[in-house]
Amino acid sequence: MKSLKFLALALLLCLIAGPAHSADRIIYPEPPQANADLAAALKTAAAQHKRILLDFGGNWCGDCQVLDIYFHDPSNLPILDANFVLVHINIGHMDENVDIARRYGVPLDRGVPALAVLSEHGKLLYSQKQGEFEAMRRMESSSVTNFLVQWRPQRSGCSAVVVNC
Repeated sequence: MKSLKFLALALLLCLIAGPAHSADRIIYPEPPQANADLAAALKTAAAQHKRILLDFGGNWCGDCQVLDIYFHDPSNLPILDANFVLVHINIGHMDENVDIARRYGVPLDRGVPALAVLSEHGKLLYSQKQGEFEAMRRMESSSVTNFLVQWRPQRSGCSAVVVNC
């Protein structure tokens, strides 16, 4: 029984440590790329009638890494792909692209990752003000699902109950 508890604890530690090891993944492009990526997203969103999801963070940020893993979770990726153009904006060490964060009402001092949602025409619809995803490592993938469903564009035949719409 004692070895079973030890094995369960070891498995739990591996699961918790797993996302932390992904910190060497490059999610956020170099900071100077942000304006070009944002301009491209505005064109794509308008053409495809999608919303723009701005993800402010850094490759050094463990919570940002977890958010990206949750974005690519099988329950979230179809919602993301069908409804949003995702733009990763590298904030360096809270000293890059601060002007873009300010423009979209994202207070970086509240922590990252931080998200903003724009209409297909670039109008700000939502920005995180309280560091809502700042502790992503302690959140579930379903919190991302709920966010994506809440902020996806309204389409006929879709409801809050229909997730993949």
